[in-house]
Amino acid sequence: MITVNEAIVKMIERCQGDQYDICHFMKVWAYAKTIGESECIDEQTLQTLEFAAIVHDIACPSLRKEYGNSPHKLQEEYGPPMVREFYKDTGMSDEMLERICYLVGHHHTFTNVDGMDYRILLEADFLVNAGEQEKYRKVTNQFRENVFRTKTGLKLLDSMFA
Repeated sequence: MITVNEAIVKMIERCQGDQYDICHFMKVWAYAKTIGESECIDEQTLQTLEFAAIVHDIACPSLRKEYGNSPHKLQEEYGPPMVREFYKDTGMSDEMLERICYLVGHHHTFTNVDGMDYRILLEADFLVNAGEQEKYRKVTNQFRENVFRTKTGLKLLDSMFA
């Protein structure tokens, strides 16, 4: 099966030198891995989370090319088929691939969060988005109250945006 490091290299190649996209997914992956390990999630869930974090914004370049931006709902719609193609023939189990597609297809949906992998992906992506864009920093308190649930995610959020 593909390793996390191989998936990272493959995603970097797919980004075709777009430094913003590369840095964004690498930061989300790093925060997701850090939160997941700190929260002691099981290895299978952590691996699924890491693979999802790597490709969570896989649709963004195509959406920016087609629409001039990458609306959240379209990311969630366009992402899963691209994820299936990205991880095709990598030896990944169908069960893991479907969960990754689900996570990518919901990474801007903050209700009905059904697992630690989902929760942590939301938290990691918000931490990075808030560091990159003022509009996210303005809603930090709202996200703290309504989205963040892990001790590690809350500690990072408070440390970064106190």
